[in-house]
Amino acid sequence: MALDSVLLVGGAGFLGLHLIEQFWQLENRPQIHVFDVRPLPENISKYFTFDPAQIDVFVGDLTSEKDVKDAIDRFQPQVIVHSASPMHGLAQEVYEKVNVRGTANLLQCAKQKKVPALVYTSSAGVIFNGQDVYNADERWPIPEVPMDGYNETKAVAEKLVMEANSPEEHFYTVCLRPAGIFGPGDRQLVPGLRQVLRRGQSKFQVGDNNNLFDWSYAGNVADAHVLAAQKLLDPESAAVVGGETFFVTNDAPTYFWTLARTVWKADGHIDKKNIVLSRPVAIAIGYVSELVCGLIGKEPGLTPFRVKMACANRYHNISKAKELLGYRPKVSLADGIKYTLDWMDETKA
Repeated sequence: MALDSVLLVGGAGFLGLHLIEQFWQLENRPQIHVFDVRPLPENISKYFTFDPAQIDVFVGDLTSEKDVKDAIDRFQPQVIVHSASPMHGLAQEVYEKVNVRGTANLLQCAKQKKVPALVYTSSAGVIFNGQDVYNADERWPIPEVPMDGYNETKAVAEKLVMEANSPEEHFYTVCLRPAGIFGPGDRQLVPGLRQVLRRGQSKFQVGDNNNLFDWSYAGNVADAHVLAAQKLLDPESAAVVGGETFFVTNDAPTYFWTLARTVWKADGHIDKKNIVLSRPVAIAIGYVSELVCGLIGKEPGLTPFRVKMACANRYHNISKAKELLGYRPKVSLADGIKYTLDWMDETKA
């Protein structure tokens, strides 16, 4: 079955814009529709080549059965790609509403409206509980005690999506687990690193930097979603990939602080010496920072969660995505960082 129409839930967000771009670049371009709580940004970066005027947008609530069904009725998609998710650091009830109730509502509506396939953006963090993750494949267990509310609800939603896969009902699902996404449109990772530099904090290093970490360029992650959508519409491959999870990364684990220092170097800054905070010391400082900032109503710069993230080995094996989806990361980390910095300079100007 040819891919003629796709509905991107969360398509106005960071990853959503890259999803639009990658579907737009297909030789046989499908009709691209967006469902989001907000319209597309007014000023689309020149990095993206798609024409916003040709993207149909339905502004609605993911937890509203009426909104979702109205959007499906209007656009008649063959595939729904669900990348809508709140950012890190929000209240637990926000994650419960969007990641769990929103996903459950979307699955129910998609099945009732006979949509053939759904691709869900999960997170590599669903298997992370603060301990080291070495070359993990999809057999790695989801921990009983999650690291945080975001990944806890992502894991719950992932289970819902996997259980919804039903060949008998001709409804196929796939979950993708990207790690450390960055790229043009990123409002958290790379902008946060530049803020650290502006504050003069780049000389501080949490951990010994001997831990390998996976970063993923957003365009590559979007590529994997396109491949998954195409596989789900092919009866033969749908029978193989339906109900499966896949890790998606740049397949290039690097020492944790490499990305930050590459960003800072591109901005003309290299620290001659670093002040290294060991993991136990940094965690203690993080708890104090959380307490003090909580009392004065400010956002803490260092938290125990961030320390554990910075100090753990976290890299994944993407052999399954390569074999079953045909996924290969096309944009290197170095080029991805350059594109992101160029975008930031463009939007700043």
